[in-house]
Amino acid sequence: MGALRWRNPQPVTHWSGVKNTTAFGPACPQTDHVPQSEDCLTLNVWRPVTARPSAPLPVMVWIYGGALVHGSTAMYPGDVLARQGVVMVSMNYRMGRLGFFAHPALVKESPGQPVGNYGYMDQLAALKWVQHNIHAFGGDPSQVTIFGESAGGGSVMAHMVSPLSRGLFQRAILQSPGIPTARADVLPLTPLRNAERRAVDYVHSLGIDGTDDRALAKLRALPAGKLVEGTDSTAVLAGLSGGKQVPGISGSILDGRFLTETPDAAFAAGHQAKVPVIVGANDRDLAIGQAASKAALFAQFGALAPEARKLYDPHGDQSLAELEQQVFADRTLVEPSRHLADQAAKARQPVWWYRFSYVAESERAKQKGTLHGFEIPYALDLPSALVGDKVTTADKSMATLASGYWVSFGRSGDPNGSGRPAWPRHDPAVNRMINFTDRGTVIGPDPLKARLDLWQRFWANHDAGR
Repeated sequence: MGALRWRNPQPVTHWSGVKNTTAFGPACPQTDHVPQSEDCLTLNVWRPVTARPSAPLPVMVWIYGGALVHGSTAMYPGDVLARQGVVMVSMNYRMGRLGFFAHPALVKESPGQPVGNYGYMDQLAALKWVQHNIHAFGGDPSQVTIFGESAGGGSVMAHMVSPLSRGLFQRAILQSPGIPTARADVLPLTPLRNAERRAVDYVHSLGIDGTDDRALAKLRALPAGKLVEGTDSTAVLAGLSGGKQVPGISGSILDGRFLTETPDAAFAAGHQAKVPVIVGANDRDLAIGQAASKAALFAQFGALAPEARKLYDPHGDQSLAELEQQVFADRTLVEPSRHLADQAAKARQPVWWYRFSYVAESERAKQKGTLHGFEIPYALDLPSALVGDKVTTADKSMATLASGYWVSFGRSGDPNGSGRPAWPRHDPAVNRMINFTDRGTVIGPDPLKARLDLWQRFWANHDAGR
């Protein structure tokens, strides 16, 4: 907003008297039709309504997803999770061209400072706020779990590898982490130089030329609505799937300050925060990619194409749409979640890997499995958020179960306890996982193992061929 647009978050302006903070603040600018403002960097705190505890409570900090172009904290109330005995925090952060943008004039304006990843810097400021202030709400700043889904899970991964976030959290939950993903080449980070080029091309399309402070002044004078045009998540995801990229959208930027290397490289080198981890994905998760035919789809596997065809379409009767769902979901989020679990386990971090396959009872006739993001209401113990008054006893039981694992992890760094089925730690050498299914939790061999192993070999061949 004005001079503060595309700057790192500034300290809060002090006020006198009592400030009314009983409602969500406006969302950051986006194409969604929600109350929004550039003055959007607010956070929310929930704590149990019971008497003040004798000891500080663990803190769970939620980061929403939305392809880094849409979303807000108002979508995710945290009061129900807080009732289980934690302090729940969520924050807004800037997105799209207002949150991830690296025009050369910005680089010149802030030498030696993080530039481009303003949304991540907003999240970082919120985590620092927790460290300095959460004790006033009964929270323990030495027991902070960060968790998020999709781009929110990718944000958690970014903080795990960022040198600027070290020490600000002690546990991490990554639900279908994407943008970035745990496989560097699935949804690649944008190098700073490329982000600068994208910004210059976009700004030129607005009739603004140059890379000096005069060009930047013109950009800061534009209405926020102009800068979010065309950045809805559907268009952004279509661009990521191989279609036309949305101009000026860079996503996560390898800026050399907040992000100094890809998460994949950081985990391989042991540079990540060595904290306990929960990570997983859904059985019908986000499928980013496209193919004109079955032949073109399997050709993407290269020399492994015959084996891929046998695994995904053994009888030749699968539709192209169904194959795209399975192949690209495995590629985008399912196998990378196992890859991250493997890397964390090899670094001797306690890690628990999951798959979420539960479908609300009223939706089972229409849905083959758990779509992208549809595990969130269960993790937050809000099952009616999906189906309203159609929520059933089974739906509520799954929400109690899943959120119980999440909260226990936030309390102790271990999801087990309170009579729930024992969730074993991930061991890359053992074919065993937990699957949240319509029949409850199933602990045993991964039914998708052969497919994920194929992708693992694909990436090994890809890396060897560089």
